[in-house]
Amino acid sequence: MDTRNLGHTGMHVTPLCLGAMMFGAWGEKDHEESARIIHHALDSGINFIDTADVYSQGESETIVGKALKGRRDDVILATKFHSPMDVAMGAPGGDPNQRGNSRRWMVREVENSLRRLQTDWIDLYQVHRPDTGTDDDETIAALTDLQRAGKIRAFGSSTFPAYRIVEGQVIARDRALSRFVTEQPPYSILARGIEREVLPVTEKYRMGVLAWSPLSGGWLSGRFRKGQEMPTTNRTKMMPKRFDLSTPANQRRLDAVEDLAVLAEQTEITLIELALAFVMQHPGVTSAIIGPRTMEQLDSQLSSLDVHLSAEVLDRIDEIVAPGTDISDDGNAYTTDALTDPFLRRRRTA
Repeated sequence: MDTRNLGHTGMHVTPLCLGAMMFGAWGEKDHEESARIIHHALDSGINFIDTADVYSQGESETIVGKALKGRRDDVILATKFHSPMDVAMGAPGGDPNQRGNSRRWMVREVENSLRRLQTDWIDLYQVHRPDTGTDDDETIAALTDLQRAGKIRAFGSSTFPAYRIVEGQVIARDRALSRFVTEQPPYSILARGIEREVLPVTEKYRMGVLAWSPLSGGWLSGRFRKGQEMPTTNRTKMMPKRFDLSTPANQRRLDAVEDLAVLAEQTEITLIELALAFVMQHPGVTSAIIGPRTMEQLDSQLSSLDVHLSAEVLDRIDEIVAPGTDISDDGNAYTTDALTDPFLRRRRTA
């Protein structure tokens, strides 16, 4: 399998990255089956695995660590920190010091990830989300110290807006610190918003780009089609509003999916292959993160490596979903407090 340079790190990764979010309580609960899926991906040529501490509250990292025994040196291993670990993600409460991007939490949580992953180092340590309560100076300085201590090889960001990516680069330059070498944004045919600002910025700074949700949370898997009942999946159970087919937003997604399915059929490939090939062919993207829960899902995604989309097919995709356009909820991952808290956008009056 061909590889690509991960930013300017000198590490080389495959165009598909195995995402481990669905290993554990959030997806495949059988650790041995999860390990078989991981081994099959590695045997098929994938050398890149991405997980996070919060996935199934550490269980995903534990599964990956066990599966990589004897194969650790063959894998570029990435994980992330930021989300609360003492309560379920999205649940209220918990210790505010057991989350976020502070030095205090980071130096504690990296040790927990190293222990769960059963490794002495992490190849790519990523800040899972921005933290409005922590200065980026604090975060980047702490990450630089972890790198110099040999606990991590490189570090990156995930779902950072363009202005914060630039800010991070400037801080690193001005303070003579190591810098973010990758960004992990949502990107798919249905979520093309990063084409406006994020991808031009990452290309300027020679950053690697690891696209999450290239199948747009399952919308581009072929399981959600007009005239069919909503399938019952872990995602639809966890996020019922996101998959409510009666909403105007989801009707627009279904319209686009129908057109894309017809295009895939005309091109004699599957919708999954069309979606993944589209992401991998963007010159600014290093790797597309797939998150299979079953062996069948993995095989249906691996076949996309053999697909090359012609200019005519890419032009037709642009007609269905215009460049820089988001019609998927994935684009809402960039929503900030300034957009969700009315207090921050309305002048107070006496």
